Amino acid sequence: MSEAAPPASRTPPKITRGEWALILVLVAIQFTHMVDFVIIMPLGKRLMGELDIGPAEFGWIVAVYAIAAGVASFLGCLAMDRFDRRSVLLSMYGGFALSTLLCGLAPSYAWLLVARTLAGVFGGLASVSIMAVIGDVFPAEKRGRATGALTSAFAVASVVGLPIGLVLADHFGRGAPFVVLAALSAVVWVLAAVRLPQVRGHLAHARGGTWAEFRAVIAEPNHRRAFAFSFFLALGTFTVASFIAPYFSTLNGWTENDMAVLYCAAGVFTLIGMGFVGRMADRFPRLTLFRVLGGVTAVAALVVTNLPPGPLWVGAVAFSLFMVSAAGRMVPAQAMLLGAARPQNRGAFMSLNTAVQHLSTGIAPLIAGSLVTKHADGPMTGFPAVGLVAVLFTLISLLLAGRVRTTAVIAVPQQPAPGLAAEAPEPVAAA
Repeated sequence: MSEAAPPASRTPPKITRGEWALILVLVAIQFTHMVDFVIIMPLGKRLMGELDIGPAEFGWIVAVYAIAAGVASFLGCLAMDRFDRRSVLLSMYGGFALSTLLCGLAPSYAWLLVARTLAGVFGGLASVSIMAVIGDVFPAEKRGRATGALTSAFAVASVVGLPIGLVLADHFGRGAPFVVLAALSAVVWVLAAVRLPQVRGHLAHARGGTWAEFRAVIAEPNHRRAFAFSFFLALGTFTVASFIAPYFSTLNGWTENDMAVLYCAAGVFTLIGMGFVGRMADRFPRLTLFRVLGGVTAVAALVVTNLPPGPLWVGAVAFSLFMVSAAGRMVPAQAMLLGAARPQNRGAFMSLNTAVQHLSTGIAPLIAGSLVTKHADGPMTGFPAVGLVAVLFTLISLLLAGRVRTTAVIAVPQQPAPGLAAEAPEPVAAA
């Protein structure tokens, strides 16, 4: 596989203060999106009681978000590359903030379902836009660190956003976390409007009709290999992650407070690990780094799914190992995927790739659920089989990673963000 990452003997170029400011704005956007996604799950018991719904209805509240995001990402590929990246991101993020506010104000199950659908649509498209901005604004030798910082938003959401959201819900009601998150998103939107550069280099390329572009993205063999890679990559993580909480709870009798400690510990270690992996992704070949982390993920999946009853700290260590390696491998993987498409097709490619990942994320719990059995006397069996299936998916992703090729293109200068040009005089690579 041809990789743009510099060899280990070469020090990658320094990310300037202006570029870090841009990265932090993108991370803030992704953070609010991640909090909105994860906060609904620990609120399940409260929502089922206050809205008088069962587990099946609550499952739809969770599922509709990913389904809507996947469909929106699929449709977004038809038009995203025809507009300035900045305009698309600000528009989608504004819609996300309003949808999150509706989630907080929803008086009934039906209204909450509608609000979650809208939040999934706008949040999914905003997330796609963020990745397209990183791919267009940052040269290949800086993308690993930029992607690593972005990936850390999930860890920060688990460490900071989730506990604060639960406290708000406990004191002010189920809608409070969403109202506060919407207000925070409005502040971040203003910062983004000030700091985001116009990203229009991809518009300089000649393009055909919308459906012709869509067919072109699908027809490219390298894109199809990348989509297959993304599909199995997500399966290898979420088949295990989707049932860790109920399995550990029934195995050890842990309470929700114990699980909060577990997730917080895993989030802290993941946050620390993302910075390290991001630096390594800009120093070493990304395929090699991905395969090392993928191997660790496979081992961690077997450990987590075969863990016997024990103290909380043992579960926290095992879960943290799985989360750090599984999230860490996403850093080189995303950097590889960003280089798989040309600038004029990157938005469409990333939209389709996100749709594939959402589909895979939705299928993973169904696979795990078909293997796990909850007995009336409390214990849960079948989780070791989930671990074996996850390892199989991980091994397939390791093989497919070597077939994804990086596309070499000519650098295209972009209009810099305020203060960015003076600190980064080198041309900004388009891929």
